[in-house]
Amino acid sequence: MARCYNFCAGPATLPLSVLETARDDMVDYQGSGMSIMESSHRGKQYAAVHEEAVANIRELMGVSDDYAVLFLQGGASTQFAYIPINLLGEGQTADYTNSGAWAAKAIKEAKLLGNVNIAADCGSEIPTRVPSVDELQLTDGAAYLHVTSNETISGAQWKIFPSCEAPLVADMSSDILSRPVDVNQFGLIYAGLQKNLGPSGAALVIVRKDLTDRVQESTPTMFKYATHIKAGSMFNTPPCFSIYILNLVTRWLKSEGLQNIFDQNVAKAAKLYAAIDGSGFYRGTAVQECRSDMNVTWRIANEDLEPEFIKQADAQGLKGLKGHRSVGGIRASIYNAFPPEGIDALVAFMKNFEASNG
Repeated sequence: MARCYNFCAGPATLPLSVLETARDDMVDYQGSGMSIMESSHRGKQYAAVHEEAVANIRELMGVSDDYAVLFLQGGASTQFAYIPINLLGEGQTADYTNSGAWAAKAIKEAKLLGNVNIAADCGSEIPTRVPSVDELQLTDGAAYLHVTSNETISGAQWKIFPSCEAPLVADMSSDILSRPVDVNQFGLIYAGLQKNLGPSGAALVIVRKDLTDRVQESTPTMFKYATHIKAGSMFNTPPCFSIYILNLVTRWLKSEGLQNIFDQNVAKAAKLYAAIDGSGFYRGTAVQECRSDMNVTWRIANEDLEPEFIKQADAQGLKGLKGHRSVGGIRASIYNAFPPEGIDALVAFMKNFEASNG
């Protein structure tokens, strides 16, 4: 079977070795006579998967015992509410930066639950960008500062995270484990799995344990981080198959080396940006110093040609290049598992398309 080059933003491409292992395990997991999807979450087969997944995240990201590693249902969008429910006390204010569509969604949810200060707002700017550290207008005694580390739709990424007195909270859904980060700089990190970690429908949360004491006693049990910390993410049946795939992905990341993955990600993105910048036919849509290594966004000077570009690319096995419906254009999502040869294929197609249509 010939596999395409999958540029989809999420669910996204996974390492081929992970897919092959999952295929082989699907019917009979390690001689158990059943799939891991059929196994009890209290049984020894799944327990080993779960424990290894937590250990791998701790090792890859350098997570100390001061933090809990949680696997929760609902994806990152559910965390938009979880965070203010657990961390934003009555009468307090949370600082948020608005850098685009996903930051705006987080802000909208937080405003339903408490006081929000927009510390910086560049969410509607074109070219797209994230705020600079020196433009932040922070609240004294803020409950936390929330940033979206990488805007999947606009293709803008924080390269240096702000330092502040309040706990720093980051939505890392589209660049988690794509580069080394110092977890100790953050109070909480969260990410939907479906871009760099596994299937959709679940979220990874790394939270400093002391912050979870803030939650009100009247909060429903399932919406307390403390509940899931105490139960090891198994208060109720966890998203077992998603965690199983995450475990395989983190094994793959360990074998590749996180620094090597980061270096490869930078090189992939640089090659694609060079093709865009080297042509008057294409133009990037993100401010250069904020350009994402995960989601490369651009337009064709004659935007009427974009549907044909996407159609012809799709026919050549370059799938998922259509920009988000809210902004249009072209987007190549080139997460950790996206192969470098896929970039070469896309760049060659771009050159041929320009030669035929320029």
